[in-house]
Amino acid sequence: MEGLGWILTIIIGGLAGWIAEKVMKAEHGLLTNIVLGILGAVVLNAILFAVVGTTLGGVIGQLIIGVIGASLLIWLYRLIRGRT
Repeated sequence: MEGLGWILTIIIGGLAGWIAEKVMKAEHGLLTNIVLGILGAVVLNAILFAVVGTTLGGVIGQLIIGVIGASLLIWLYRLIRGRT
């Protein structure tokens, strides 16, 4: 996540993963939520940087990016596994 420290990255990642879990109606543990939130933010930041040339900054921007990215990862996982 852009410009955030390690502790804040873990907190924002966990919160983003938890929100994405609720939005996508999935059941995961705390560690999975943190990983999904952080990886989702990294993936979506890379996509946004490649397409637009910039990303959303700040804590709120990275939370939004993390939620959307984690939801995308949950959706891709379900697509690959064949579950709805």
